[in-house]
Amino acid sequence: MTTLLDLKSSVLRQVQRSQSLRSRREPPPTASSPLTHCPDPLPRRVVTCCERAMHKLPLPQGHINHTITCTRASFSLRVSVMKAKNLMAKDANGYSDPYCMLGILVGQSPREMEEKKERKFSFRKRKEKLEKRSSTKEVLPAKCIQVTEVKPETLNPVWDEHFVFEIDDVHNDLLHLDIWDHDDDVSVAEACKKLNEVSGLRGMGRYFKQIAKSVRSNGSASSGSEENADDFLGCINIPLNEIPVVGYDTWFKLEPRSSTSKVQGECHLILKLFTSQRDTALSKKDSNVSIHKKLLSQIVEYEHTHVKREPYNWNGQVCPPAWTVLAHHAVQTDLSPLQQAIIRWQCYSSHHRTQRVCYSLLLRLLRTIDAEWDPAAVRGDLERQLSDSFRLYTEHCLCLMKNMRQVFPCTSAAAITRYELMLRGIGYMQNMQAFKTVCPLRNELHLDITTVVKKGSAEWYESLIARYKPEEGTLEEQLKKLVQVVDGVCADVQRAQNIYNKLFYSAVKVDFLSISYRQLEKQVADDVNVAMERVCGTLEQESSRLTQTMGETIFELFMSLKTLKGFREFLPLKDAKMLALTGFHNWFKSSIHKWLQIVHDRSCDRIRKAVETDKLEPVQQAKHSSSAVEVTTCFSQVREIWLQLAWPDSAGAFIFITRLTDNFCSEAVCYSEMITRKIERNQQGQDHKSFTVQICIALNNTEHVRVFLGHLPRDLDWQGVERAMEESCGVEGKEQVYKALNGQLFNMDLDLQREAKRLITLLTDKMLPELRRYIQHISLSPDSINNDEAVAPLMKYLQDTMVILTQNLVKENLTRVLQSMWELLLRMILDAVAENRGVQVEFYNRFQYTVETLLQFLHAKGEGLSLEDMKSGDYKVLDEELRLNKCSSFELIEQYYLEKISQQKTLKHTRYGRISVKCYYDAPEQRLTVEILHAADIIALDANGLSDPFVIVELCPHHLFPMAKSQRTQVKLKTLHPVFDELFYFHVSPEQYRHRFACLTFTVMDYDWLSTNDFAGEAVAPLSDFCWPGRPNASPAGKSVQPVILHLSRSKPSEKPIMRMLDARIGDREAQEFVRRLKEIEKSMEEE
Repeated sequence: MTTLLDLKSSVLRQVQRSQSLRSRREPPPTASSPLTHCPDPLPRRVVTCCERAMHKLPLPQGHINHTITCTRASFSLRVSVMKAKNLMAKDANGYSDPYCMLGILVGQSPREMEEKKERKFSFRKRKEKLEKRSSTKEVLPAKCIQVTEVKPETLNPVWDEHFVFEIDDVHNDLLHLDIWDHDDDVSVAEACKKLNEVSGLRGMGRYFKQIAKSVRSNGSASSGSEENADDFLGCINIPLNEIPVVGYDTWFKLEPRSSTSKVQGECHLILKLFTSQRDTALSKKDSNVSIHKKLLSQIVEYEHTHVKREPYNWNGQVCPPAWTVLAHHAVQTDLSPLQQAIIRWQCYSSHHRTQRVCYSLLLRLLRTIDAEWDPAAVRGDLERQLSDSFRLYTEHCLCLMKNMRQVFPCTSAAAITRYELMLRGIGYMQNMQAFKTVCPLRNELHLDITTVVKKGSAEWYESLIARYKPEEGTLEEQLKKLVQVVDGVCADVQRAQNIYNKLFYSAVKVDFLSISYRQLEKQVADDVNVAMERVCGTLEQESSRLTQTMGETIFELFMSLKTLKGFREFLPLKDAKMLALTGFHNWFKSSIHKWLQIVHDRSCDRIRKAVETDKLEPVQQAKHSSSAVEVTTCFSQVREIWLQLAWPDSAGAFIFITRLTDNFCSEAVCYSEMITRKIERNQQGQDHKSFTVQICIALNNTEHVRVFLGHLPRDLDWQGVERAMEESCGVEGKEQVYKALNGQLFNMDLDLQREAKRLITLLTDKMLPELRRYIQHISLSPDSINNDEAVAPLMKYLQDTMVILTQNLVKENLTRVLQSMWELLLRMILDAVAENRGVQVEFYNRFQYTVETLLQFLHAKGEGLSLEDMKSGDYKVLDEELRLNKCSSFELIEQYYLEKISQQKTLKHTRYGRISVKCYYDAPEQRLTVEILHAADIIALDANGLSDPFVIVELCPHHLFPMAKSQRTQVKLKTLHPVFDELFYFHVSPEQYRHRFACLTFTVMDYDWLSTNDFAGEAVAPLSDFCWPGRPNASPAGKSVQPVILHLSRSKPSEKPIMRMLDARIGDREAQEFVRRLKEIEKSMEEE
């Protein structure tokens, strides 16, 4: 009974000490406020913070005008028991049925605290310990005990229950919490729940009996005598003087009652300590929301004015005393977290309209409202005030967007960061449920943003026009200012693409680039179009001429517009159509034509100056001189300018490229002519080596320019123009482009090669006297000197010249020069041989050796001229000349008949007629039978238009058939188609017919009574066709073979080289006889 009395006495004493004992459940608090405050350690006692805050903070003038008396504050503690985790299992099923018991331990003196600091308090004590207490204060030291609901069968219970305790001694009291496993039917948990229902002392005593019973049961269970006892799961002790101003919101580790207790797990608690004493003078005039708003507004104004570091980027931080006042006022007036979030948003967004703050603060405030949003909790004035704050904030942000280029310049990374946060805030706000609820008519915020961006871009462009004033000054000055305007717009669009567009699209899903670009592009197009109309009108006047500076300015304007137009690639496809700058190039057509002429004139001036100043010395490691570098540099610059123009119209591009190509070609030819004339002027008085070096450099210059222009089809994209013309004009358009452009390039190449040949001719003419002297030395060298000695002077001269040429010529020019030298040497040797026909064979052998030596020298083992190129043309003629001159007269005659046989085989349907013969050979008799059948289409040689033909048949050459006599047919009068049908027999041995040159000749003559017979034509037939064993004509059946048709020919013998060689052999009787007979035939032909 002693324990029960002590327990009852303790409860009665607590009731008497606090007549206002209250215990109520509170709605669950939310996350901590987004208001930032000083992160440094706060004062240990909340009362100290409150008292200091009341003295430090300024009072709102006109609103809080009553006097605050500094009396001792009374405090309350709000405890939110949220949940626990990882509790110890006490039941057989592996779980527990946990509940919490919590209360305030009354203050103790420092001495008592020192004595009991090692002891752990529990609301439930073993019976033995309770009997040892000497005072009732130790029996139940809690002012009020509260208990949560029991959560069955769990080790991770979630309670989410809230309690408020009134505090007497905030300096010494403690919050104590036990967690128990519920086991008995009516436990201490049920008993404590009934405390708030007690209306008198009797009832309170009755319920404390149940508490005591539960205590005794727990004590007995500890000794193993009771089954239905609640099991201890852990406890928590928190001194109130350690609770910070902002309270606690954390997990606390469960502690054991003694060193032998085994506990585990953590408990999540939210603790708020606040003053419960209020002065209600102001609250009688304004609502709690209004008072809190006015208080926060004054604090924000005061705090911002005292920010020393970057006040323009204030993050809303207030001092700890101010935070204490606000926190306690919110708790005192029962402001919900949503109401506090709305008030903070209203104050800071309103303050933002006059003073710059950090947009991340405003974004956090919006997120807090969104997280706490409950439409049912916002009605009436609060809803209207929130709607007004959203509207005012939106209008202010739209105003900033319109002037964003000045307010948020791209040159400042901090400004761009602020702008991004502002856009994110706007974008977040328009998607908030709160915004949609209180502002139902503002659901098209992106349209407002689009309108503001357009207006802002237009105003910015007008400011750009006002800055540069392109309408003032001369036409050229106006264009230059317009170029600056367009460049400024390009820079702005570039910034929009790189920076602003990403911000807008990610934050508010608005395509800033497309909106701004379309607005600026249209304004630029309007202004430039008007300016170019004035330019074209001026240029059309006969007295007006496009100056170089004007042309450059027009080109700069074109390039700036091209750059601006190029940004359309980054627009959506639907926005890239029908833009104002789509056909802007048409504004520049006439100006571009004028400009190309200026470029051509300027290029010609540069080329002329380059040639005049050129010293014909190689530059650096190259083999060409400075003028060639200047010419190709000039061409490159013009080419790059054209590539930068990138003319979009295929037809216009074809016209301009044709003009450019023509300019390039004419300038190249002009350059080569000027460099050639300079060489011709400088050749007087120069030694052979210096002159040769200068010619080499001049040749290299021409080749350097020619090679550069050979790349024009690739550099100017001729194929692209051909494709474009084919698409627009069909195959005919493509062929037109190909013929026109390639024709220009082909003619230019011919002209440059012509100039190169002129230079090479200058070089070979300079070499001609020396070469002639050395060739004459070879020709006059006696037979006693061997060939090497005769050729040595010439080869020495050529070797020295080759060294100079190799060092100073590029490979292409070296090939050209060597080819010209080879042709010159061949002609000189051929002339020398022609002048010395009929001399001894050794003479021709020496020149044959000379030609072979030159051939190997210029071939240079594959490094020089190719053998195929060298063994053509004059080489073949000379080689044949030397070979024939080395032959005997009989060999030359034999060669003559071999050529006649070869020529006969190629004759087809000549105008001199034909003869039909049949030949067959009787091998045993060695007899050749020749049957002349008839002739047809003989040429008319008489005055009556007819002829009197007959045929002479003979074996040739005569030295092979010395015994054979020529035979002839009868004369057939007055006919062109005679029929002979006559047989002739010849003795032919196998040794004779085996020669390739052995043949039958059929000479058709016109018989004249009073003068010599006239030559009508001749034909030859090789004996090998009739006499060779195995031929049908050489068999017994030879008489039945088909006749042979031979076409007649009439060639002049003197045209053949063999005739000239034989004629030159005056002392050779056979040669002279052969020539005499042929000359008679030729004379007969001339008399006709």
